[in-house]
Amino acid sequence: MKGTPIFFYIFVMWALIIGGGGLLVSIIAPLSIHGFGKLDSLIDSVVKAGIAMVLVVLWILVMSKIKNWIFHKQISH
Repeated sequence: MKGTPIFFYIFVMWALIIGGGGLLVSIIAPLSIHGFGKLDSLIDSVVKAGIAMVLVVLWILVMSKIKNWIFHKQISH
């Protein structure tokens, strides 16, 4: 069971990548903003980029927490 935590870490990493990609493609990509005239596409792109950046930061925080948990668990053994 020595390598189990690293496999868990890799599994979570891939789940976040696949789940996040699916979320971006299925929910965020069809999002459209109207009512700003010529700025519709610019505001639409800025909102989508902002959502994507927030998700990336969230993924990094989650992966950092899991990494720290794995290292603390291995150090304590």
